[in-house]
Amino acid sequence: MKLYIKPGACSMASHIILAEIGGDYAVEMVDTANGETASGANYRDINPKGKVPALEVEGEVLTEGPAILQFLGDRAANLGLAPTAGSMARARVNEVLNFTGTELHIAFGPLFNAASTDAQKEAARQAVAGKLDWLEAKLSDGRPHLTGEDFTIADAYAFVVANWANFNGIALSRWPLLSGFMARVGARPAVQRVLTAEGLAA
Repeated sequence: MKLYIKPGACSMASHIILAEIGGDYAVEMVDTANGETASGANYRDINPKGKVPALEVEGEVLTEGPAILQFLGDRAANLGLAPTAGSMARARVNEVLNFTGTELHIAFGPLFNAASTDAQKEAARQAVAGKLDWLEAKLSDGRPHLTGEDFTIADAYAFVVANWANFNGIALSRWPLLSGFMARVGARPAVQRVLTAEGLAA
């Protein structure tokens, strides 16, 4: 099993879940700007979309972060990273996964676009803030993670994307419950290993 990633990108969520599961897997960095992997391969030959993550497994390539996260979570059902399919608990995990992908992740777009004007970037910061409000509200009942007591694939994805605020002039301290969540997830041994592996921590 091999995961293709870009350090700090959304692919980090899949990297975190692989680290949580453990076992035999490989990770290869991708320079998405020039479309080349660390080993010199043309990344579009692996994933024609040219984006990360991509997971090579059992002779196939799976793309799209939420799909990879669910696949990995289901493969390690004993760890509770993805509740049983068809249950309300799983639906809640999918709810947060979809929100992170279609709302929070997308809202950051203009902040990573060199062509965005200052006004567009400020509007994006306001949009991101609104999405972070929703995550804060999810934690308002005292739950440690976004869908309840247990750490899930949804927490990994939300952690990675919300962390982008720190690099885009958005102070997460405005959301104290979310800040606590970020600290809890960030302290997980698997997350620490991934941050180090991706060159984002000493």
